[in-house]
Amino acid sequence: MIPVLIDCDTGIDDALALIYLAALHKRGEIQLLGATTTAGNVDVKQTAINTRWVLDQCVLPEIPVAAGLPGPKHVPLVTTPETHGDHGLGYINPGVIDVPAGGWQEMWQEHLSDQATRLIVTGPATNLAAFGPVKNVTLMGGTYLYPGNTTPTAEWNTWVDPHAAKEAFAQAEQPITVCSLGVTEQFTINPDSLSALIDALGEEPIAQHLPEMLRFYFEFHQAQGEGYLAQIHDLLTCMIALGKIPFTGKEVTVDVEADSSLMRGTTVADTRGHWDKPANAFLIDSVDIAAAHAELLRAVTSTS
Repeated sequence: MIPVLIDCDTGIDDALALIYLAALHKRGEIQLLGATTTAGNVDVKQTAINTRWVLDQCVLPEIPVAAGLPGPKHVPLVTTPETHGDHGLGYINPGVIDVPAGGWQEMWQEHLSDQATRLIVTGPATNLAAFGPVKNVTLMGGTYLYPGNTTPTAEWNTWVDPHAAKEAFAQAEQPITVCSLGVTEQFTINPDSLSALIDALGEEPIAQHLPEMLRFYFEFHQAQGEGYLAQIHDLLTCMIALGKIPFTGKEVTVDVEADSSLMRGTTVADTRGHWDKPANAFLIDSVDIAAAHAELLRAVTSTS
């Protein structure tokens, strides 16, 4: 089993990533050690509530959840209710859930001392930068020679806390696997593939909530001119992190613009060695999307 920690800002696509990891955990393919949260799609208290709720609905109440830092250190926190809903889960309100404050650093210290543990970061890099260098990290964030989804040049996770992203790359002792917007936007769910997912989940409690979660996300993407579908960035990131689908990439040196108001959150990859600095990222440049859809259904289909 592959030991896994996820650090997420649970909105709708993070929720699908958690459902996938929960399924792999039940299959014995990974050991989901715990989930920590950042502020991003909603505030950190709500991301912790959402994460706890999703795992409970996946019948994994024993998986620990800990809220991380409350927000960026250098810029005010901005959340995105227009994208993920007031509570981060579309039209679903998970209600009040008591998630103990603190403990995220202890969870990371306990589990990341094992060099086999994979850390998957699907939200802003706030916790990652604060904790210090970590091996076996996969990060959803940034956009490279591809239009941003927050500004013309910036992707949401990196824009929310650009200083943390910059610091995470600067302190990396091993290249961070980077799943950027140009790759993750390719994995989409529409009403037909959502129906297939719900059928595959069967009696899992989370299945009954997916229509109202995804309906909000479908409507958002439609309003943005993308069609009645949803881009599921974080789920694809998990598949790449665990090597479950074919992909390609290359080692590069990455830096992030943190202080410019116009170019905030812009990520730049030196692919030709102009900076003469060691590679700090393994930038994914292609992925088998058909294999990703098949992998999702394989994972969540009950083995009983």
